[in-house]
Amino acid sequence: MRIDTRPRSHPTYVAFLVHRISGLLLALFLPLHFWALSRAIQGEAALENFLRWTDNGLVKASETLLVILLAAHLAGGLRVLALEFLGWRASQKTMAAASAGIAFAAGLLFLLNVS
Repeated sequence: MRIDTRPRSHPTYVAFLVHRISGLLLALFLPLHFWALSRAIQGEAALENFLRWTDNGLVKASETLLVILLAAHLAGGLRVLALEFLGWRASQKTMAAASAGIAFAAGLLFLLNVS
């Protein structure tokens, strides 16, 4: 019988879940992204209609969520790389918190349209 010494509420487990779930959601987004790119191939009118639809507030909120997912996946991947190359450190909780902070900062910057 194996005893799990780390609870599922541990920050590194939550970081693991965020990284996996963000990766799955990004993979589910890809067909929609390819469909949007196909609008340009179908002609100027189809692309213009699609771009007009993207001015919707719900689409703008979804874009912000997408940027947060991308940043969360990137930051989580960097945390995993650090874990692989540097080994387990006591600062894993700090690295998980930094990953979350980077993701939300990227989303906030996108939302505020900072360029």
